[in-house]
Amino acid sequence: MRELVFALEYGPGSNAVADTLADHADARIRSLSLHVTDERLWRVDHATGPPEALADIETTFRETDYYADCLATTDCGASQRTQVLDHSGETLVLYSCWERSSDCASVPHIARAYLGDGLLFDTNHEGRHYTWRIIHSGEGDATGFFDELEATVGGGVRMEMLRTAAADGPTGETTDGPDALSAEQEAALRAAVEHGYYETPREIDVSELADHLGVPRSTLTYRLRRAEAYLAEQHVADERLPASTPG
Repeated sequence: MRELVFALEYGPGSNAVADTLADHADARIRSLSLHVTDERLWRVDHATGPPEALADIETTFRETDYYADCLATTDCGASQRTQVLDHSGETLVLYSCWERSSDCASVPHIARAYLGDGLLFDTNHEGRHYTWRIIHSGEGDATGFFDELEATVGGGVRMEMLRTAAADGPTGETTDGPDALSAEQEAALRAAVEHGYYETPREIDVSELADHLGVPRSTLTYRLRRAEAYLAEQHVADERLPASTPG
């Protein structure tokens, strides 16, 4: 089995959910389940955040042309229904079912066309960044998938590869590919170190560093968070390795 992890960064006006989350920095949406056939897509999402953020997220899912991840840039004629399964405190659980039209495209449908059946999807949506993790057999055409996705997402969306990995160990360990940190994440991390972002006290804040790199503040924050998470995971994994025994 193999996994692909990548992020879509939505510009203003290119995705209603991203626009809503961009207004609520403390909110996020993560998929609990996601299933796809040629004709439809259905999913359950778990949103967390302050009550006002959850209210806006629910409104976005119910009243805008979200169409459960459709990548079409114009009205595609799809139909969708959304049902609230739970809304209490800082938790919102939503069920969405989307009937495709001939003009519709989505990450899961493109993945199914190029990577085959039996796919597992895990998504995390924070601000304008929508991270996808896809588990697949490894027998499909991953290059074709990314080429098709890049051609489909449109000019208001930027795609960033985050991780490739293979579960090829005897106990299911995950072996990282050479691009565990994307070039953008590594550049952000290097710049943060070089400019004293990790010093105590900090010599530069995230807004100043973003201006220096010429990227939006939210983009830099996201890249640093992803890079830090990867380094933390690697550190913990290294600590779990058995100590070598002298020969």
